[in-house]
Amino acid sequence: MNELLHMSEEDLAALPQKDTRSGFGQGLLELGNSNPNVVALCADLTGSLKMNAFENAHPDRFYQAGIAEANMMSVAAGLTIGGKIPFTGTFANFSTGRVYDQIRQSICYSDKNVKVCASHCGVTLGEDGATHQILEDLGMMKMLPGMTVIHTCDYEQTRQATKAIADHQGPVYLRFGRPKMPIFTPENAEFVIGKADHLIEGNHVTVVATGHLVWEAVLAARALHAEGVSVDLLNIHTIKPLDVQAILNSVHKTGAVVTAEEHQRAGGLGESVAQVLSEHCPTPMRMVAVDDSFGESGTPAQLLAKYNLDAAAIVRQCKAVLEASKTCA
Repeated sequence: MNELLHMSEEDLAALPQKDTRSGFGQGLLELGNSNPNVVALCADLTGSLKMNAFENAHPDRFYQAGIAEANMMSVAAGLTIGGKIPFTGTFANFSTGRVYDQIRQSICYSDKNVKVCASHCGVTLGEDGATHQILEDLGMMKMLPGMTVIHTCDYEQTRQATKAIADHQGPVYLRFGRPKMPIFTPENAEFVIGKADHLIEGNHVTVVATGHLVWEAVLAARALHAEGVSVDLLNIHTIKPLDVQAILNSVHKTGAVVTAEEHQRAGGLGESVAQVLSEHCPTPMRMVAVDDSFGESGTPAQLLAKYNLDAAAIVRQCKAVLEASKTCA
């Protein structure tokens, strides 16, 4: 713990970088090699989802659905009846917004063991623009009864999560992305569904982050550390079920919390954390999230800055909530 806080800038910059979708592709291949019940379905985006290796290694267990995402979900639900473990793959927008009825009726209501794997989430999809940058999917998925919701932070965690969800009985939504991100999850780390990763230990302010914004939170924690502010950083890779105890343990220590996510403010991680705090430990809180807006075209870095999702935005909100906590004290 705290290794990321004390690494030199040179060592930090030297961390290998890879996109999280490649972690999904590698995890899926490893699953295919070890579990004959794992099958994969893709909606005409095999290369984008990095599912090529699975298709090449196990062509008899790969199904190309074409641009027919609703049909893909229905087929996946049907495959579970024969004991198969289907992994569906397409962009997050098409994995949720386009097929919500099929996921609700055919997968969740029927408690089918389908793994809905969604790439190119959030504004870091970049230049493809607002029509592809879904920012509502975590809320849509976490409200479905029985659905487990996971959002990973780097290549290695995505690889581990992909393998872990195959052992979980029931529907899962796995969210990951397109841009290359530093890899800071150890290769031998154990991915436990529903258990937060405590990345940095501190006692002034809790930062609860998920997905790509975990790295931005690391950068924010380093910047705040240089100013004498100590951050307790939790990587919440599982949005549902939420690690309530980890959040409460941290907040009892700090008395202030900031959530960070590449998602709408409404319906996301921050809303779930706010519910926990309101029920168990009312605490000054701020959210780093998209504020009731669609995205637009641009580079990931440009869009993170414009929509106040980057490390600088997390620093600002940490300072704001620390000021608010003084007022509440």
